Amino acid sequence: MADTLAQPARHESVIRNSRFIALAERQESEHGMRTFIDRIRETGANHHCWAWKSGQLYRFDDDGEPGGTAGRPILQAIEGQDMDQVGVVVIRYFGGIKLGTGGLARAYGGTAAECLRLAEREALVDMSSAQVTLDFEHADRAHQLFARHQAQKLAECYDENGVCFDIELPSQKLKALKRDLDELSRGRVELTLTNQ
Repeated sequence: MADTLAQPARHESVIRNSRFIALAERQESEHGMRTFIDRIRETGANHHCWAWKSGQLYRFDDDGEPGGTAGRPILQAIEGQDMDQVGVVVIRYFGGIKLGTGGLARAYGGTAAECLRLAEREALVDMSSAQVTLDFEHADRAHQLFARHQAQKLAECYDENGVCFDIELPSQKLKALKRDLDELSRGRVELTLTNQ
């Protein structure tokens, strides 16, 4: 499983008088990535080239640099570092010396790769969402089981049949939680996955 960023990262390189500033953040959606770009945009910078990857989705932009010299190398840096749910923007301040297409690709890709290499990482955990329905009498104990299995309660509702919880938890904890809830309620629990 891939890693993601534990916190935002920054790395700066000066290559033949041009300043390259890589900024990286965890980004799960393209909308979040575009908001990130708008937030960090620096007036006076010549280019804001970027790439974003989340699962099978990805986007990149050369922002006026020759095609294929900026966005794609940044995306390759993300993939080369085996990262996911990550967006990287590399800001360039032109220093007066042209780098050529190969030089640009190395500068953008290298600055992004070094930023990610030095960044603090964390493992991406595959999460599952589920709905748990059981009798009132088991509600307190169910809360304890949720905590034990790292399940976060998102919602709770009561009706004449009992209590219903919407939860999210690491997918690998799902079977053990179901087993413990079955044992608690003597098989009178209903656990339904909601994110399939």
